[in-house]
Amino acid sequence: MSVNIAPTKSNLMKAENALAFSKKGFELLDKKRNVLIREMMGMMDRAKDLQERVTVTFREAYEALQVVNVTMGINSVEEIALSIPRASEYEVLLKSVMGVEIPTVHYRQTDLQTQYGFFRTNPALDIAYAKFKEVKYLIYELAEVENSVCKLAMEIKKTQKRANGLENIQIPKYKEQVKYIQEVLEEKEREDFFRLKRVKKKGQKQE
Repeated sequence: MSVNIAPTKSNLMKAENALAFSKKGFELLDKKRNVLIREMMGMMDRAKDLQERVTVTFREAYEALQVVNVTMGINSVEEIALSIPRASEYEVLLKSVMGVEIPTVHYRQTDLQTQYGFFRTNPALDIAYAKFKEVKYLIYELAEVENSVCKLAMEIKKTQKRANGLENIQIPKYKEQVKYIQEVLEEKEREDFFRLKRVKKKGQKQE
């Protein structure tokens, strides 16, 4: 690596400070990266569990819905479905993990309250309704976790890139500068020392 810097004590101090600052920056980025990776890995395990639960519950809900469609008729089921209000019991908040804002879905899990009368309905409808309500809450959690994993993964990638830049470019550059300036200054000190000795010897001979 070629060094294009004047070998002065002032530049040596600047290079040493820059090297120390770069090393400290790398340590902090490495710590941040490890914390984010641990956080993301924990969420990935949770996401996998939630995905499996959503798949199972969805299957159970649709199986119950098929029974309802057969026993009550699709038109009747559609009329009842239209009477059920849209979900509005959730709120998306943000929390910070090492400077990364990730979503947190807050929701109020209510007891099963049917929006339809018991006339012309059967227990299969209650089962289907309960299952789809359960799926809804699972999807809230899954959306939170998957979005968080995505944001953490992007931040890990950016942090890794910055850490690599310090480790592979900045730190070696400043190390090379410090080494070069130190060697030049040491060589100059040796030359000055030998020059001074020669001057002293000449002075002693003249005496």
